[in-house]
Amino acid sequence: MDVEKVFHMTGGVGDTSYARNSSLQKKGSDMVKHITIETIQEVYMNTTPKSIGIADLGCSSGQNTFSTIKTLVDAVGETCQKLLLYPPPEFRIYLNDLPTNDFNAIFKSLPDFYKELKEHRNYGIASSINCSPAIYIAGYPGTFYGRLFPDNCLHFIYSSYSLHWLSRVPAGIYDKQGKSVNKGSIYISESSPPEVSQAYHRQFQEDFNLFLRSRSGELVSGGSAVLILLGRSGANHVDRGNSFLWKILSRSFKILISKGQIDAKSLDEYDVHFYVASEDEIREEVSREGSFVVERLEMFEMEKKAEGEMSYGTAVAMAVRAIQESMISHHFGEEILDSLFDIFGKLVDEELGVEEISLVSFVLALKKL
Repeated sequence: MDVEKVFHMTGGVGDTSYARNSSLQKKGSDMVKHITIETIQEVYMNTTPKSIGIADLGCSSGQNTFSTIKTLVDAVGETCQKLLLYPPPEFRIYLNDLPTNDFNAIFKSLPDFYKELKEHRNYGIASSINCSPAIYIAGYPGTFYGRLFPDNCLHFIYSSYSLHWLSRVPAGIYDKQGKSVNKGSIYISESSPPEVSQAYHRQFQEDFNLFLRSRSGELVSGGSAVLILLGRSGANHVDRGNSFLWKILSRSFKILISKGQIDAKSLDEYDVHFYVASEDEIREEVSREGSFVVERLEMFEMEKKAEGEMSYGTAVAMAVRAIQESMISHHFGEEILDSLFDIFGKLVDEELGVEEISLVSFVLALKKL
């Protein structure tokens, strides 16, 4: 399966869309928003560009995308006000995701977003002399595992809940006949042979190294990046965290097999392009690549609290569906989606009633050397 051609968050604004089922990601990014703000403010104070280049890598679509832009523009605006720097810089904001992303939804929302910025933006002295910043937003489709932008054109890079997605399912999990050796599982599990976790780790190393090398060329000297990604708290690949959710999804598939809705062979042929790295693995790859210094690397967990009448398990199921729907429907057919994620949500709630599930995230602030 060609990930770049198939994988995307569910577009539009329907009940199963990413736009309506990304509150967990928003909650996570908000928990570390202070790090994002402090990092871009430091970049601006150290470089004071007249035109600041910002890229959001893995932007998807929906209000989270625009919330990020507002946060970054406000942070720089507040710095301009404190330092009496005016006029404020112009903003070049590049929104990147895979070509299958719903960029149309972003573009359709831009007129209202520009209007909102114009009506509500306030930069003290800058605004009093009619120096509101110019903001230019563009879509940049393509994989971030490789170059996207010209040399030295960016000052700040942001990526939220994207870098745990690999460029492909690791080739090392397939035998000489092209069949997966990870039978009955869609990710690393207790029953997976050692070569499965090794293959996933190697793919992460390859992808993350390429990501860092590519961003190094695009950032100006002194430029920075803030990366938020799912991870794991220790060396064990199989924990009761993000990895465990894939075990629950595998169990959900097996229930559909028992009901005759899918066959076992189709499950054996399905593996996810996903990897949750540990803190040590992240630090090791940053050091190995050599273009960046780690300014901050912090682990955090989101509170497991449902919103409204929806259970936490249902909320997780809706979030996972909005992310995985394109891949699952391509492989199994879209007719299983409702049953699959209904089962998945109930299993998550059952597991939470027995034992805690720790959904670990990392926030990583990097500065280009």
